[in-house]
Amino acid sequence: MIGKCIGAALGKTKADVVLKNGSYVNVFTGEVERGDIAITGGRIVGIGAYSGEREIDIGGKIAVPGLIDAHVHIESSQLSPEEYARLVVPHGTTAIIADPHEIANVCGISGVRYIADAARNTPLDVKVMLPSCVPATPFETSGATLSGADTERYIGEPYVWGLGEFMNAPGVLNGDADVLRKLEAAHACGKVVDGHAPDLSGQALNAYIAAGIQTDHECATPEEAAEKVAKGMYVHLREGSATRNVAAVGKAVNEKNFRRFLFCTDDRHAADLKARGHINNALRVAVAAGMDPVRAVTIATLNAAECYRLCGKGAIAPSFDADIAVFDDLKEFRCALVLKGGKTVAERGAALFDTGKKFLPDAVRDTVHLATVAPSQFCMRLKGERALAMRLTEGSVVTEKRVCTVASRGGDVALAGTDLLKLAVIERHRGTGNIGLGLLEGYGMHGGALALTVAHDSHNLIVLGDNNEDMAAAANELVRIGGGLALAKGGSVQSLPLDIAGLMSSLPAEEYIARSERLYEEAYAMGVKRGFDAFMSLSFLALLVIPSLRLSDKGLFDVEKFALVGIDAE
Repeated sequence: MIGKCIGAALGKTKADVVLKNGSYVNVFTGEVERGDIAITGGRIVGIGAYSGEREIDIGGKIAVPGLIDAHVHIESSQLSPEEYARLVVPHGTTAIIADPHEIANVCGISGVRYIADAARNTPLDVKVMLPSCVPATPFETSGATLSGADTERYIGEPYVWGLGEFMNAPGVLNGDADVLRKLEAAHACGKVVDGHAPDLSGQALNAYIAAGIQTDHECATPEEAAEKVAKGMYVHLREGSATRNVAAVGKAVNEKNFRRFLFCTDDRHAADLKARGHINNALRVAVAAGMDPVRAVTIATLNAAECYRLCGKGAIAPSFDADIAVFDDLKEFRCALVLKGGKTVAERGAALFDTGKKFLPDAVRDTVHLATVAPSQFCMRLKGERALAMRLTEGSVVTEKRVCTVASRGGDVALAGTDLLKLAVIERHRGTGNIGLGLLEGYGMHGGALALTVAHDSHNLIVLGDNNEDMAAAANELVRIGGGLALAKGGSVQSLPLDIAGLMSSLPAEEYIARSERLYEEAYAMGVKRGFDAFMSLSFLALLVIPSLRLSDKGLFDVEKFALVGIDAE
């Protein structure tokens, strides 16, 4: 094959494929240049004047290296890896760094293997990171545990590319033995270690980086990003569904430091992927905010390839893989054509590949292990009339801790006429019977209940409602269907199954999106404020690492105190 490539590069033989009549982004010079792109054996062999066995006229459009999402949880799309690929590849994405943290919290290492194995049926390169924090905290019940010993056992497996986001920054700084064991195992295998270090700076940041953690996707300000880049980290600019900071944090990018930035989505829902795109959307946002478009493309390609050691990826140049996205322009980033290894895999927004029958092993199915829930289990008994409540801010996943006056009647809180709702997290993995109860203010819903089995990070069953009967009906519907989303109103129940670990659907993407949109509209008709993602905003109320008040199956959790607390206010 090398001899064939040399012959095609010299022009002595025809290349397999040639892209003609267009320009391309040269990430090494920072220029947009013209030339035919010659491809043989799945690799780029030359740029200049070439002829090919197959010639594709790209009509003045611009070719760029295949885009790379540098940090993403596929599970957040709520699609199988196969269907996820069908949505993102047509937007120009040819590789992702996937952290299966969500499914690992339900299914352990079997969930990690599932993501890797299912992705092999697609043209999308999925590099799987071994989750580092399963469970995320000791104050919740997850479906699995990945210890330091487990990390030592699995980090060298061929399907594991590196160690996933290290959320346990306190464990790193305090030298926790199991934490150090995970880090040392990754370094011994020469693997990349991803970070998660919001607000860390100064000596604490120095120590975190000294542990060999190389990236961070949680920067909230340009100043935070600039400090981390100055200390040698790669910083992800994130444009997901719930958290979008490319425009704001991207202000830290300049001509001297831009090679230390990456783009990622982290969490992006299926409907969002279909409507707004993927990394091409991050490019669009960055350029609209003033970033040089060629610099932005370099961040989305070469930077990510070098950070994650993706040999042969990230550039249009001889010897690089022929993973190429062709865009109409470098402003809107509408993708006209995608090649993977020189083969056309998408055109004008449509995937041209068939993934065949979906890979659905038993290990990721039937994961809701929960007995029938009774309405009485949602009764909340207060000692007085003052209770702690969460208030979720529209457009954010941060909660405000509130003290509310709450009346009681018949051994239960009386919420009629208030802006309060009951929130419950029900343990669904191990049959413990745990139910954590709390109050949520300001969500706007009335006359029913919403429930889902997506509840970061341990993914227990979370249910919100204004009456115990509908809350029980919604929860029991999820038990019946094996996980998903449910809505109950006056005894009538609607649902959408997430049959893969209670997190993802095996349905075709288009069918899943249509059904989820109908369920969402029902939720908004019940009064949920449009500033919230009707279901997914609830999933973050169980995330115990984001301020200030959260709920787990073990009870109410104060993030600032990093401890479980009672619902009764002092």
